[in-house]
Amino acid sequence: MSGAKSAARKNNPASTVDEAEIRHFSKDSAHWWDENGPFKPLHRANPARMKYIKEQVCGHFGRDQNALDALKGLKVLDIGCGGGLLCEPLARLGADVIGIDADQNAIDTAKTHAAESGLSIDYRCMDAMNLKQKADIVLALEIIEHVPSPQDFVAMVADKVAHGGLVIFSTLNRTPKSFALGILALEYVLRWVPRGTHNWKKFVKPSEMAAYTRASGLEPANLSGLVYNPLKDSFGISETDVAVNYFMAFRAPAKKTAKKNRKA
Repeated sequence: MSGAKSAARKNNPASTVDEAEIRHFSKDSAHWWDENGPFKPLHRANPARMKYIKEQVCGHFGRDQNALDALKGLKVLDIGCGGGLLCEPLARLGADVIGIDADQNAIDTAKTHAAESGLSIDYRCMDAMNLKQKADIVLALEIIEHVPSPQDFVAMVADKVAHGGLVIFSTLNRTPKSFALGILALEYVLRWVPRGTHNWKKFVKPSEMAAYTRASGLEPANLSGLVYNPLKDSFGISETDVAVNYFMAFRAPAKKTAKKNRKA
């Protein structure tokens, strides 16, 4: 563990935030909405990410995917929201959205863009572990590979979802293919993101994610891959290819009804 990480954990041992990672991303926070900037891969992937989220959420809560307000009345928490690339389309679908990020610059960018777009989104700069509210849907996309302790992070995320709710993670698998495409190609060949954005050793295998969530009381609902098509320059959802990027959706158990004591 680096000195910066050690210091951060020492100062706040319960924190899910890696200060070194925050500093790395904060340098580009003003460019979150630049489709050809440092967050270009997320812009390319966003339609597929939203498609997956909408399918899982509507299936779980019995909503019509084609409805313009498909998420009306549902509270969504986006952990590590960055500049709000997911928060805005979720808000347009009627969701009550809370977006949190430990990077103040990213939150400032998100607030400005939401105001310019006429959207009401509750953005907060904070460590997610300090949030007292629970949400029907908790999203943690492309963030677990940037935290100090994945297992602690998953436990924290599980604590933020309401009974009967849904949790969705996305991250990179730790495979030779993910090293070739997620680091060598993305950072060195295509140069879509700055070098050093990812650490292959911190990528999380689906089996590890399953173990972390099981320990936190979440129930598996879906595993799908996020696959890039270079011919179309777009991302799609795969039911079988999870070798690089993948999603995992989990159900939070419904609240158990206390049994009334019967009189003899």
